[in-house]
Amino acid sequence: MKRGPEADRFTPADFSREIMAGLTVALALVPEAVAFAFVAGVAPLVGLYAAFIVGLITAVFGGRPGMISGATGALAVVMVSLVALHGVEYLFATVVLMGILQLLAGAFRLGKFIRLVPTPVMLGFVNGLAIVIGLAQLGQFRTAEANGGHAWMQGWELALMLGLVVLTMVLIWVVPKLKSPIPAPLAGIAIVAGLVIVFGLDTPRVGDLASIEGGLPQFHLPMVPLNWETFTIILPYAVILAAIGLIESLLTLNLVGEIVEERGGASQECLAQGAANTITGFFGGMGGCAMIGQSMINVRSGGRTRLSGISAALFLLSFILFAAPLIEIIPLAALVGVMFMVVIGTFAWRSLLIMRKIPLSDSFVIVLVTAVTVMADLAVAVVVGVIVSALVFAWNNAKRIHATSRLNHKGQKVYSIEGPLFFGSTDGFSELFDPKGDPEEVVIDFANSRVVDQSALQAIEDVAAKYEQQGKRVSLRHLSRDCHRLLNRAGQLLVEEDDDPDYGLAVDYDVRTGSFSGAH
Repeated sequence: MKRGPEADRFTPADFSREIMAGLTVALALVPEAVAFAFVAGVAPLVGLYAAFIVGLITAVFGGRPGMISGATGALAVVMVSLVALHGVEYLFATVVLMGILQLLAGAFRLGKFIRLVPTPVMLGFVNGLAIVIGLAQLGQFRTAEANGGHAWMQGWELALMLGLVVLTMVLIWVVPKLKSPIPAPLAGIAIVAGLVIVFGLDTPRVGDLASIEGGLPQFHLPMVPLNWETFTIILPYAVILAAIGLIESLLTLNLVGEIVEERGGASQECLAQGAANTITGFFGGMGGCAMIGQSMINVRSGGRTRLSGISAALFLLSFILFAAPLIEIIPLAALVGVMFMVVIGTFAWRSLLIMRKIPLSDSFVIVLVTAVTVMADLAVAVVVGVIVSALVFAWNNAKRIHATSRLNHKGQKVYSIEGPLFFGSTDGFSELFDPKGDPEEVVIDFANSRVVDQSALQAIEDVAAKYEQQGKRVSLRHLSRDCHRLLNRAGQLLVEEDDDPDYGLAVDYDVRTGSFSGAH
């Protein structure tokens, strides 16, 4: 199952480890899929089918072996309003369209733009999702009342639940120290489940959430009218779901990649997610994306190849078809303990230590993305984080623009520009010059600068126009190839002597003003 030379070293012990990692993930997937189905307002099997189909397809074709995908809370909170307003059939149609949009993103290789997400945003994303995963487990400490409501556990019931959770966490911490071949989370679940069953302890179990028994997923065309009105209803939801799904999947891909020391695969992951959701929509599933919690369980349990993800999906299907009564007696406390250990392992604790060592703006972005992830959703958090980081970057670069000036042997005033010229630095650029006091000929040297955007073109023209009003001439020097093309395309350059193909000489270019007249 491994790629390249590693395939020759895949031993029976590796095979066993991958299978057990998959079993551990499958057990943790059950309550998550059921809970997210409830959040979305659909039947539990709709979430379980999504976890199986999305998990299997992305495990086979995804961009990073070891990643786990399935029904997620980030998508469920968007789906709930669609299901409430239009029904579950519209959800299936939306999931199909969501998958198609993700396929297009993969075909156009849009996944590469995940590289634009800066490290502070990644840290905020990880911390926010860790908190979200932890908060999601608190629902297991509530019990149903006769009137249909839910109340927090109290007394012995709460003490027992907490005790079993802590016991599971301790076992997950201790088992690796015993050099056991069994993944620690699986050992913790098995031991705690055995104690509950043997001693007949009265504590909530998986079956108390809902029955997971069912058959194979059946092909099902979404029963919605095929008209423009339907399209206008599902398109906004599909766009949001596709964006959230890809952002979470690609960020998880990067996170897993850091652990397993692999790179790339973003476009392949987009295609896999798109194919998985398109197919899921036709088989009665709620769609899904990569799951950071389950991916961490898998990787930390030793899952490094596609076999672990495939086995997790197949185990989940076997639970639905054959082993529902057995799975339903597993205590929820054991699974909550596993997820709490995931929270501890996922949270970037080092981000708390470096807060006082990094720029204040980066610390702010970490906290901001974490808070928005918890209070809103992942997509909004990442977009906000990237925008704030971009604005900080623009502000810092805007302050870098400056110039040194001198008179050359021809009597020309030469301004040597330092720093990029773009929308944020145009005001500072304009303030560098003295049209009234400068001599008849002025040269602006861009050897240590770059002309970046239309605002920069406008700024150059404005400066040239001021000198023109004084009856003086401005020339540009040492333009890089891309800067030269940008200015020439805008019609701002009059080349008066042969072009220097390497820009190694001080070839000067006059500025034609008026190209952006009325642009203010």
